[in-house]
Amino acid sequence: MGVSEAVSNRGRVPLRAPGDHRGISSRDVAREAGLSQSTVSRALRGDARVTEQTRERVLAAARRLGYTPNALGRNLSQRSTRTIGMVVTEISNPFYPNLIAPLHDELAELGYNMALFTESAAHSFDTLFDRGIDGAVLTTSTLDGTVPREFLRRGLPFTFLTRVVDGIPADSVTVDNALGASLMAARVARFGHRRIGAIFGPADTSTGRDRERGFRAGLAAAGVELDDEAVDYGPYTVDAGRGAMDSILQAPNPPTAVVCFNDLVAIGALNAAHAAGLRVPEDISITGWDDLPMASWEIVQLTTVRQSMHEMARAAARLTVERVEGRAGPEPRHVLFDPELILRSTLGPPRA
Repeated sequence: MGVSEAVSNRGRVPLRAPGDHRGISSRDVAREAGLSQSTVSRALRGDARVTEQTRERVLAAARRLGYTPNALGRNLSQRSTRTIGMVVTEISNPFYPNLIAPLHDELAELGYNMALFTESAAHSFDTLFDRGIDGAVLTTSTLDGTVPREFLRRGLPFTFLTRVVDGIPADSVTVDNALGASLMAARVARFGHRRIGAIFGPADTSTGRDRERGFRAGLAAAGVELDDEAVDYGPYTVDAGRGAMDSILQAPNPPTAVVCFNDLVAIGALNAAHAAGLRVPEDISITGWDDLPMASWEIVQLTTVRQSMHEMARAAARLTVERVEGRAGPEPRHVLFDPELILRSTLGPPRA
């Protein structure tokens, strides 16, 4: 906190000048009320698990310190901030603006604000929940992730967007990842490729798992085996794609096509192919996933799988607001979008 503290006969009290409320947090309120910080956060959020007596105790402590529950200055008597949080991996990732803008716009139409959090900030749960959000859209959960489990434990509504976590009963909006990967496998095989490589995503995510499962099934249906030497895994980044492609090209009999399961990974793979003096698609074909705006650039022209990120984000906003406002039933709702193959110039037949 960066604030000196002293002990008085009333417990630990921040040393501040009278009327100076700068930097006061729910931790200060917890010390003032003699309660745990998590109980204070729940009380300020209006969590039904907190008794009215405890809530009044917290509010009284907050008033004494001049604390308001979030940076937007929410009135203490209110139990809704009309703010929905969005958790992303990192703001600099070019993938996320395609979700952030439509989610923000849909929430605005529904009368809600949006607060953006990175995954690292979300793991600092006190910071996240101190913002007083009414619910959240999670875009970056791993299969063993703690963030959705913490939301569930605290009883705060949330919606999975693009990814899900098994065993977590929550609303979700996803694309049919297995189907999209199977369609791409069939299309690459139909071009005549038999030595096919793959750069899969993180194995600890539902997207990585489901795309790999669908791709392997699609190749098997086409009678094509996936050579382990032509397979790599990694995060959805350009650097990961380049590194994986460099490794795959070192195989004794490298593939004639490499399927990437993210456009950024495919950009990295294209860079590696170019550095190795390979022409695309004459010497090697490369495909992606997402259909980010850069995939259609004239200099790229990436064959890829399109997922309707604009519509998916808007659907996630609506599900979250309906859940926050109590207009959803007890069972989780799952919205599944169909993928679409986008054929451009990076996929062609293998060289003779």
